[in-house]
Amino acid sequence: MPQAELNRYPHRRKNILTGECILVSPHRTNRPWQGETSLNETASRPEYDPDCYLCPGNKRANGEINPVYDSVFAFTNDFSSLLEDIPAGKINRENLLIAKSESGICRVLNFSPRHDLTLAEMEESDVIKVVEAWRAEYKSIGSRPKINHVQIFENKGAMMGNSAPHPHCQIWEQESIPVEPAMELKEFRKHFLKTGKSLLADYWKREKKEKERVVYEYVSFIIVAPF
Repeated sequence: MPQAELNRYPHRRKNILTGECILVSPHRTNRPWQGETSLNETASRPEYDPDCYLCPGNKRANGEINPVYDSVFAFTNDFSSLLEDIPAGKINRENLLIAKSESGICRVLNFSPRHDLTLAEMEESDVIKVVEAWRAEYKSIGSRPKINHVQIFENKGAMMGNSAPHPHCQIWEQESIPVEPAMELKEFRKHFLKTGKSLLADYWKREKKEKERVVYEYVSFIIVAPF
């Protein structure tokens, strides 16, 4: 099917990072839309909010008091999705009901003491401190024997589940490798055994050549919209 036809008719595209095939229906973009729309979050916020759980010196939801920090501040999530010290256990009932305990650590990293800034609005020198803190957290907790995967992520906006508007991210470290990264590792290994080359390096070259999905390009990285 020619490229032009791909943009008009239903087809399946392979996600080369996971090996899955995904249904794409480009013709549906022509349908009328009367669903929900979200307004941009333009409400201004103060530099300091006395009711914010993450601002310096404030009491958090569990009763602890934040230090009067003046840069990056990291702490263990008060309501962690993963817990470090849990009893080991598993069930398997006729290979139909299967579960296994999962230990881990959830950390919160505040980007700045200021309540009104996003990461994109911070000074470059302060952003560097955030990146350095990411590295430090990754190395210190990721080196523990029981930790096999570290994920650093940020939820942006209430619609994405961000319950605290103060600029921050989460760092989840857990015992097992989650499904999506495990699938990607499998595809990376398959590509290397077949070609002797890196899957991401080959993907980089392909997208640079086509120049259809490149969002931003720099010396050491490229951002693309997935094919």
